[in-house]
Amino acid sequence: MFAKRTNWNLETNRLSEALAAHRAAGKPLIDLTVSNPTECGFQYDEEAILDALRNPMALKYEPDPRGLAVARDAVAQYYAECGAVVSTDDIFLTTSTSEAYSYVFRMLCNPDDEVLIPEPSYPLFEFLADIQDVRLVRYPLIYDHGWQIDFHALEQAITPRTRGAIVVHPNNPTGHFLKLEEMRKLNEVCAARGIAIIADEVFLDFALGDKRHATFAANSAALTFTMSGLSKICGLPQMKAAWLIVGGPEPSKEQALSRLEVIADTYLSMNAPIQWALPTLLGLRQQFQRQLMAHVRENLAELDRQLAGQKACSRLEVEGGWNAVIRVPATRSDEELALEVLAAKGVYVHPGHFYDFAAHGYLVVSLIGHGEVFAEGVRRILSLF
Repeated sequence: MFAKRTNWNLETNRLSEALAAHRAAGKPLIDLTVSNPTECGFQYDEEAILDALRNPMALKYEPDPRGLAVARDAVAQYYAECGAVVSTDDIFLTTSTSEAYSYVFRMLCNPDDEVLIPEPSYPLFEFLADIQDVRLVRYPLIYDHGWQIDFHALEQAITPRTRGAIVVHPNNPTGHFLKLEEMRKLNEVCAARGIAIIADEVFLDFALGDKRHATFAANSAALTFTMSGLSKICGLPQMKAAWLIVGGPEPSKEQALSRLEVIADTYLSMNAPIQWALPTLLGLRQQFQRQLMAHVRENLAELDRQLAGQKACSRLEVEGGWNAVIRVPATRSDEELALEVLAAKGVYVHPGHFYDFAAHGYLVVSLIGHGEVFAEGVRRILSLF
């Protein structure tokens, strides 16, 4: 009765079962995996946000496959402030980056074609690929005084069925930004093999240093699809607004734009109130980002302070994003350790295998929660070693 593409293992894993039982028993819990910014105590300009959603222009239906010009202009202006020139004609509005991925996968791939994906990375990609009948092939990020792409392994992973290479810039959860030389090398490899670059930049604005990292949005050396949205940039995941930008050499770029227009016109999924509100919502982003980065820096400093007081654990270098990776003694599987942290200390963390770390000995913690709660959670984790 059901399609093979949805034949997932839907059994609850041990850690999720343990978390549900912990909560059902009413036990106190410190959640160091929190990723929903609306639950972290940030202050939003409620009046401005709600006023933007009351725009009377939203009562008129003006279908456009790419999205309303007023909203795409706002996205183009966002990239101009990032130092990149993006034409509004190269922008497609989507309800989420997940939808943007589906557009790209459907346009590039026949059933069982392949897309390269970094390892470690966020597990959502597996489901997005399955739904579109795409097969993911992993290429490693290697850690040596910082993260970097293993280009030899990436090139070895390319087959005649490879259609694209995903880069998450910065990566989730490692916080690794691609450097200019990595971007150049990736362009070189993909252009030579006729492979598209799929750049996920939802965390681009959240760099820990003063340097602003380059975006792929204006990339022209290889066919490139760049995506982001309000969920992370503005801390508004409930608004369901994202975008997809097409770049690259002709005629590939023009063909991609034409094909995407048909796909987008088939769904017309972006609703009018959010499109009219987009300029206001993007204009409010810095107020949110300042608050979030204050949490990230405070929590990272607290993590470093506690790690300095012991010798068993350390953290990996992080350049941006909302997470930190803690290296712990690999005396058991990461799942077993996460289960012990939950049962013995009342702290919920993500084990490294959740993000496909190649080896045991890693825990991933979110840096956007409340400082006192974060500090206590870390203290409890480190007390096990």
